[in-house]
Amino acid sequence: MSARAVVRHEIWTLEPDREPDAEPTTYAMQCAVCEATSAAGVDFGDPQDWVLAHCGRNPSHHSYREIITRPWRTWRRP
Repeated sequence: MSARAVVRHEIWTLEPDREPDAEPTTYAMQCAVCEATSAAGVDFGDPQDWVLAHCGRNPSHHSYREIITRPWRTWRRP
């Protein structure tokens, strides 16, 4: 008896998860000089406030990175 393989090609789609039970999109900021990072939150205003406070305490820190965590989902197309 020989082994038999079945191969099936499927098409998958990737998209942002906007389902009601999806995780929220969160925002944070990171100092590019010292790599200190704000807390992540759903309101971008909090990380912005952190940047202004951080640069006030560290006047030579002028560069920052925005960190966005966005949930994504995949699904198989019929």
